[in-house]
This record gives sequence, C-alpha cells and structure tokens, in this order.
Amino acid sequence: MANIRDIAKMAGVSVTTVSRVMNNHPYVSNEKRDAVWNAIKISNYQKNINAVHLRAGKTFLIGLVLPFSDHPYFSLLTKGIANEALTKNYKLILFQTNYQDMKELEALDMLKLKQIDAVIICSRNCDWSIIEEYLPYGPIILCEDTRGKEVSSTFVDHYKTFTIALNYLYTKGHKRIGYCIGRRTGANSIQRELAYRDFVQKHNEPFNPDYIFDECLHFEDGEKVIERIKKMRNPPSALLVTADQVAAGIVTCCQNENISIPDELAIIGFDNQPIAKYMNITTIEIPLVEMGRNLFKQAFIESVTHEEVNVELIERQTV
Repeated sequence: MANIRDIAKMAGVSVTTVSRVMNNHPYVSNEKRDAVWNAIKISNYQKNINAVHLRAGKTFLIGLVLPFSDHPYFSLLTKGIANEALTKNYKLILFQTNYQDMKELEALDMLKLKQIDAVIICSRNCDWSIIEEYLPYGPIILCEDTRGKEVSSTFVDHYKTFTIALNYLYTKGHKRIGYCIGRRTGANSIQRELAYRDFVQKHNEPFNPDYIFDECLHFEDGEKVIERIKKMRNPPSALLVTADQVAAGIVTCCQNENISIPDELAIIGFDNQPIAKYMNITTIEIPLVEMGRNLFKQAFIESVTHEEVNVELIERQTV
C-alpha cells in the first residue's frame, strides 16, 4: 500500500506539499495540486486513520457499556448517547456485558490503551476500586449517583424516587408494599432497598424479604411475579415495578387470572414507556434520552460533574 512518501515521489513534489494538498492548504499551485491528486488516484492511496488519530490525540470513538442492548431502558439511553455522538462526529463501540466483569474490563482496557477516548457505563458491575484504577487513563462516566467521588455521572436519585412512590401508595391506603427489580447488587438497587427499609421502619411495618422480586427485566417476568404472589398467605397489595414492560406483564397476567387492578393489586411502573401509556399504568417518568445526551456531553467536560435528573409521577389507572 502506498504511503505519503510514495505519493510525493510519484507527483514529483515534497512530502510537505502532499500533506498540504490533502489538508486543503490554500498555498499550493494548481499544477502541483493536480499532480498530487493524480498520484493518489493511480496508487489508490488511503489515509492511515490510526496515524491521523495519533497526531490528533483522539480516536473519535467512545466505549458504551451496557448489560443488555434489547432492554427498553438501555435502548433509550443509547438513543440519547448516539444522537449526541452523531452531532460531534463520534462513533460508539458497544460492549454488551450481561453483567460480566470481564466484558466491562475490556472497555476499560481499551481506554487505558488509548483505543477509545472515553467510556460511558450505563449500569456498572465492577467494584469501585476497579473504576478508580482506570481513572488516570481517561474519562469514565456513570449512570448512577457518584456524588462524593471523582467520577462524572448523570443519575436518578433512586432513594428519593422510591420514597416518593412508596409514600404515594401509603396515602392510597397500602401498607403491604413490595417491589420488583432487575438485580439486587447494583448501586441503584441498593439505594432502592435502603429507601424501602427506611419506609417500613418509619411506618412500623415488618420488613418482608418475600416482597422483593428480583430478576425482573422483561414482559414475561410479570407472570413469575404473579405466580409467587398467588402462593403467599399475606401477599402485597401494591408493587413498585422498576421497568414498565414488567409492570405491563404483571397487569396482563392479572387480567388473565381475574385479579382486579388496582383493587386487589396496585401497580407503579418506571420509565413511562409507550406500553405504560397504552395500558394506563401509573408510572415514574424518567427522561432517558436526555440522560443519554448528557452522559455523552460529560465525556468532554474536564471537571467532574454530577447531574441529577428530575422525575415525575404519572398518575393513571393502576393505583
């Protein structure tokens, strides 16, 4: 493959002249410019993009780490990130982790090797000690509350949001309240459980671990929740469901089982997905696309910033 020196030799000009032509420098004669472009065409010369990036100190690539690419929550975050990347002429490298540490580390290692300019982690699985180890190598942005840490983030205060939803259900007469989550170990889930424990303690209600349903990610998981509830002697009268598609699955299953909503079981979903509007599910609206846009922007801010996103309770017919 021809290089820039080969082009200069073919055109009978200096390497500097070739560089000026390729970068549209105005002070080159038409004769030399034509000779250079003719040599480029004959040799089928292609720029060494890695060398260009090395000189620029940028790869124009951002690593995007998320557990699942087909989950509506992460799809909307990705939409916001991708839209903003498009305006800045950046490309995304997607790392789907399925919550495996090694997959997350692949992205962090690429940052360390300067193969990408930043890493956006939409749902973290690695320990904080790992994240801190990689901070000297470039920007790492998280979609969780990192206040008090030297890592930028755009986040929802899940403690505060869960407390708002729990209090709303309590004012509607519900004391036996449970909740559904994707996993117990995530930073956001830990905040939710803390809010839940504080809530039941405040109202002198017992903490019932059976009221916590994990591994709830998809529509069909709603059926598993209802099957468990049907076997309980004293089932919850209300559920917080941290994904609208799971809430929709629960509502559909209740309809099939002749369980009245909200009379026998009240439901609050999260995210305000289109399915929640279509099925009249009360939900917590989270502006995920805007969150994604902000996550991308934070990759280019030199100082550490923490951006809390406001949420809104949308009242419909399931409470």
